[in-house]
Amino acid sequence: MPRSDGPDTGRSTRRPAPLTAARLAEGWRAAGVEEGMAVIVHSSLSSLGPVAGGAATVVESLRAAVGRAGTLAVPAFTGQVADPAPDHTGAPTPGVARRRAAVPLFHPGLPSTVGAVPEALRALPGSVRSRHPQASVAAVGAQAEEVTARQTLGFAVGRTSPFGALHDLDGYVLLVGVGHNRNTFLHYAETLAPVRRLKTRRFPMAVDGERVWIETPDVGNDNDTHFPTVGREFEEHAGIREVVVGNAPCRLLPVRLLIPFATRRLTELLTADGLTA
Repeated sequence: MPRSDGPDTGRSTRRPAPLTAARLAEGWRAAGVEEGMAVIVHSSLSSLGPVAGGAATVVESLRAAVGRAGTLAVPAFTGQVADPAPDHTGAPTPGVARRRAAVPLFHPGLPSTVGAVPEALRALPGSVRSRHPQASVAAVGAQAEEVTARQTLGFAVGRTSPFGALHDLDGYVLLVGVGHNRNTFLHYAETLAPVRRLKTRRFPMAVDGERVWIETPDVGNDNDTHFPTVGREFEEHAGIREVVVGNAPCRLLPVRLLIPFATRRLTELLTADGLTA
């Protein structure tokens, strides 16, 4: 008699084939990405499931979706360029001085710390990058230079930043397997609000050949307080469709519709929290 290795469950144990650039590009188009768009992508590579070629394939597919006339941008933030002892005041102890001296200065080739897909785009030979030490943006495509040309040290995600440029270009936000707690355009909206939370950024820079520490203001961290609510309400208001690409839920958001809605709702929510102008 033939040998049986166990009960037949009727289910295949074969794993799905890894996603290819062509299949991913079909998914981005199904989500609404069109040729000629300017799109900033916030993403989780692992949320997609297996991808043949990993993050480089994801970037290839996104570039194919926006086409030669389009622009693809990613946050290329560098959390390693920050004060390792932010609560220490006054003259540094020897230990604090050593830790601060080990913090790297920003340069265009410094790796980003926000994920595999942004780092894959940043490392492309044709990519360009804005110059903020902590909150830079990398981009490729037709208007990449325009997107990354200006970024103030203070309020680095505000009007004079790549986010302001993408707003003016009638850009879009593509969320790939992540929520609105990763949507930097909600920080941009808060910079426009009459009431806003504030924080201090602190980072080293070379000024006239001298390494100095710079402090600048910016909008504060949300820590999942209001951004998930505002994002969900906007999606309902605007009728945003969720499309699953691989295993990842994806949403494409028009910036020029998002910003006035988000600015108004954040103002209401922050005012209810007791903040005043």
